[in-house]
Amino acid sequence: MSRVLREFREETRAWLEEHCPNSMRTRMVPGEEVNGGTKKRSSNPDAYTWLEKMSARGWTVPTWPVEYGGAGLDTDHFMVLLEELQMLGARPPLGGMGVTMIGPTLLEYGTEEQKRRHLPAIASGQYAWCQGYSEPGAGSDLAGLQTYAEDCGDHFLVSGSKIWTSGASHADWMFCLVRTDRDVPKHEGISFLLFSMDSPGVTVQPIELINGQSPFCQTFFDDVRVPKEDLVHKVNQGWTVGKRLLQHERSGLAALASADMAGPMERIKPSVSMPELFAKYAGADSDLDSVLRDDLVANDMLLTAFRLTQRRTLEESASQTPGAATSIFKYVEANYVKQQLELQLRIRGTQGLGWEGDMFTDEEVSMCRLWLEAKAISIAGGSNEIQLNIIAKRVLGLPD
Repeated sequence: MSRVLREFREETRAWLEEHCPNSMRTRMVPGEEVNGGTKKRSSNPDAYTWLEKMSARGWTVPTWPVEYGGAGLDTDHFMVLLEELQMLGARPPLGGMGVTMIGPTLLEYGTEEQKRRHLPAIASGQYAWCQGYSEPGAGSDLAGLQTYAEDCGDHFLVSGSKIWTSGASHADWMFCLVRTDRDVPKHEGISFLLFSMDSPGVTVQPIELINGQSPFCQTFFDDVRVPKEDLVHKVNQGWTVGKRLLQHERSGLAALASADMAGPMERIKPSVSMPELFAKYAGADSDLDSVLRDDLVANDMLLTAFRLTQRRTLEESASQTPGAATSIFKYVEANYVKQQLELQLRIRGTQGLGWEGDMFTDEEVSMCRLWLEAKAISIAGGSNEIQLNIIAKRVLGLPD
């Protein structure tokens, strides 16, 4: 390591030690995360202290250019920062679709005006974003969307609806795929728009789940006025932008580049190691049976290989997300999460099936609900079947 990098590491370690609040050096607690905006606040005031300090250094999005709210770190310096954050056990200061999805997409496709207007606000956590993609009749076949944007000269009028819009009830802005030409092949008549969720004509209806929570919504648009300056890229070429955004989401690299290690793979970790978890439920003198031991090792190897591949990809280019290969990340992550939670259930036995009640610990209830929730991870964000098709066609080059 060069002298410059050693000095940067020492400076970074000292700064983090001085400024990272103690409560931000613990595992993320549900409800304490910060995803931007003011409509859904973290329950921990330290989270905003941490956000303010990290944002001031550009470390909420450290690889973004300085003029857009980042720190302009190259790959080597970013890797040092990431390692020091992880050594400290620091939580990510900012998450959400702003830093992981629309921000990286605007860096590639946004106009200079769009970048200067939106990116610094994303980097500082000023706004929360949501995604307007899926519709009641356009899920896996996303290009079948029917939400229509009428061209009215200097603006569009958007009418239609989106469903499964995660976080729409507390989002400030939406990035949205709309149809702008009904007379061309469906992939060619789509545009990519940005608009405020406070715009007249936007109505959000939360979808309550069996656990009483409403992370998903259906969002309705009734002649929502969207200025032309909030069109990203070109009219009828939004499918290109929309696909690129999905690649940022599926790769997980944008989250990694903001030091966000609070994604699905982290949320499902038990409070102790898997062997310790087994000892807790089976007894300290019990031995792991050979089948369970093999399954635990295989699952751990899958996680290790995934993390190494992510890290290698990031080291190869801190600013570029790979293309169709991101479907591999999405597919592997979904399978890992489901397998890991199934293993935990096998170890906990009936104690792993607690929905509520005094006979179950908070962790047992939480993990049971995550186990059920994770059934959808191979569907959300593009089903496993869709990912395998992309891998076959775009990565392996197999015929249609």
